[in-house]
Amino acid sequence: MSFEVFEKLEAKVQQAIDTITLLQMEIEELKEQNNSLSQEVQNATANHESLVRENQQLKEEQHVWQERLRALLGKMEEV
Repeated sequence: MSFEVFEKLEAKVQQAIDTITLLQMEIEELKEQNNSLSQEVQNATANHESLVRENQQLKEEQHVWQERLRALLGKMEEV
């Protein structure tokens, strides 16, 4: 009878080892996925910052053109 108990215990230990191994593999996959997503976030952040700078530059250019146009319209009205 104690042999049967030992076999059951051994099966449970093996099952626990298998479960731990699978969980470790899953952890590694999740770590890789996390690293990949972190890189994507960094890329998106850099892209966002670049777009914000470009947007600000375009707004400044638009403002300059508007001022030049107003100046030209003012000169036309004087004539």
